[in-house]
Amino acid sequence: MSRSIGVEICVGDLLSALEAGEGGADRVELCDRLEVGGTTPSAGTIAEACRRLTIPVHVLIRSRAGDFAPTEPEIAAMAHDVEIAKRLGASGVVFGMLDNDGAIDCEATARLIDLARPLSVTFHKAFDQAPDLDEALETLVDLGVDRLLTSGGRLTAEEGADALARLIARAGDRIGVIVAGSLTVANLPAVVARTKAREVHLGSAAVDRIRSSAAFAPRDGSTLDWRGVRAEKVRRIMEVVAGL
Repeated sequence: MSRSIGVEICVGDLLSALEAGEGGADRVELCDRLEVGGTTPSAGTIAEACRRLTIPVHVLIRSRAGDFAPTEPEIAAMAHDVEIAKRLGASGVVFGMLDNDGAIDCEATARLIDLARPLSVTFHKAFDQAPDLDEALETLVDLGVDRLLTSGGRLTAEEGADALARLIARAGDRIGVIVAGSLTVANLPAVVARTKAREVHLGSAAVDRIRSSAAFAPRDGSTLDWRGVRAEKVRRIMEVVAGL
């Protein structure tokens, strides 16, 4: 069945990226430290994800947790990371920079867009902190951003569905709007119906416990298991989207 809704899976490690690809995702957003909202992954992780996956890899460019108002040294570091992602084969980069009042930092954003081209550029959920979402959308259109990632200024896409519907209608074909924010296989159909989303972004919905294959047990009683994206969970998401 052909689909008109693109599915991006947010991943926090290389194995999760490979599982997302195996599960049929259309694209991955490759990150590190998802527990703090994500930071830039290592060069090695970027290189291997780009080498091993046949789907687009969009790399998060974020130097630290906290606010989205980087200092000049941090913007310089982000610029280097954009160049590294570009050189290692990424299809796109994802970043979001605000000024101290929460408005889009146009100068820094334009600087990184210029460095990134011809890669695709997504402005991430820093967008949701802007005091006026409609004005922020127009700013991103003027800057030439390809996509924005948003939950409509609310904690979840369900809560922000009305704002998302308005933003998607306003955006038209000028900029892509990726709907995000605690999406699950259960709420995805209703959110897509309410918002008319054409692209969705899921993370925790694709995650499950991964059991370590190590033959030894830690003496300190800790676990070697971890949580990551599983292909079967991604397949289920893709099945739900295919039915919409």
